[in-house]
Amino acid sequence: MTEHASRLQAFMATIEKRNPHEAEFLQAVREVADTLLPFIDQHPTYKDYNILERMCEPERVVIFRVPWVDDQGRYCVNRGYRVQMNSAIGPYKGGLRFHPTVTLSVLKFLAFEQVFKNSLTTLPLGGGKGGSDFDPKGKSDHEIMRFCQSFMNELSRHIGAFTDIPAGDIGVGAREIGYLFGQYKKISNEFTGVLTGKGLDYGGSLIRTEATGYGVVYFANEALTARGDSLEGKKCAVSGSGNVAQYTIEKLIQLGAIPVTVSDSAGFVHDPAGIDESKLAFIKELKNIKRGRIDEYTHHVKGATFHPDTTPWNAPVDLAFPCATQNELPEKDAHTLIKNGCKGVFEGANMPTTEEAYQVIRHHKLLFTPGKASNAGGVATSGLEMSQNAQRMSWTRDEVDYRLKMIMKSIHGNCEKFGRQEDGMIDYVKGANIAGFVKVADAMIAQGHV
Repeated sequence: MTEHASRLQAFMATIEKRNPHEAEFLQAVREVADTLLPFIDQHPTYKDYNILERMCEPERVVIFRVPWVDDQGRYCVNRGYRVQMNSAIGPYKGGLRFHPTVTLSVLKFLAFEQVFKNSLTTLPLGGGKGGSDFDPKGKSDHEIMRFCQSFMNELSRHIGAFTDIPAGDIGVGAREIGYLFGQYKKISNEFTGVLTGKGLDYGGSLIRTEATGYGVVYFANEALTARGDSLEGKKCAVSGSGNVAQYTIEKLIQLGAIPVTVSDSAGFVHDPAGIDESKLAFIKELKNIKRGRIDEYTHHVKGATFHPDTTPWNAPVDLAFPCATQNELPEKDAHTLIKNGCKGVFEGANMPTTEEAYQVIRHHKLLFTPGKASNAGGVATSGLEMSQNAQRMSWTRDEVDYRLKMIMKSIHGNCEKFGRQEDGMIDYVKGANIAGFVKVADAMIAQGHV
């Protein structure tokens, strides 16, 4: 065993002892520690202050009961969470996720990643995450409203415009944010920018809905440009069919790429001719309004095929954009992508690539950008929404889009600064981890042992 492997094992043993059975959280910590421990050895001040271990411990975790009544008058209960991970550089910022898979481990991993992601945006935002194991699928609008109001009854005690500013995530879209904001406003008796992702009529920002998807494509374009390449004409596999996937596809089309897949939990659609604007409009109506299944796309588009219980990574493509959920790209699919000639993987979701798959991608030297860098567009635009709320004004679509593009360009520059290798290539995982770490670590040292 190498000295680095031994050090990593010892560090992870400490974290595992404190966080047993939290697989997702431990996976996220290991990925970060693998690149940060050598950097910390070169900068002993961070070791003296035990910064990395301190960053692995949330400043606060709130777990609470969420009682609500369904349309049949039955009493139901779910579990709510808010993980306030780190506030060294600003108030906690991170989404709320409503999904049956939500656990403390999942939210701690997301909050931990959020600390680095928010630091990379250059905005003064700390990291947090929250949510519930509530499943919005199959629920009526009234049931979702009652759940959101009950959830906010407790969450409101722990958030605020200068304390913790939640946003949306999986299962929490414009409808849920509206219900949550309305209840917070009633409880607090003030109209304040305590949530982002709000509707345009009550403090929301243009481009916020599109931001994560647009951001990952802007970042991919920067990474390809740094290699003397571009998106033009590249066939792209995109997973998911929700908000991030839809706007990843939209921006890929605008920049000349050819998205050929879209998916949901039942399987994926392969459209060899490419998804164009009219086909994307059908997907948006299908998923956002009709809330249908993606296999209906094949009834609308000739030549498209549906592949049940299979991932988009089995389609022959030049580039891959995992935009659905964590650990959706396993090792066997990484091998398939490489066999089919894929040259790059750009994470649009949070940690969608398993540790084993990443090692395969790394070994074959594919271009790879981690979610903490390439999907930071969402939280970046949330920060821009906060700025607009504070100024009591709304910026134009072009202004917000330009600011988003410049933030993604800046994130790429920071990753390049810390990730440039001796052979001239950029290790984006290393670059993102170190760039995000330094800003937070320096702030923690400056503020003492708090």
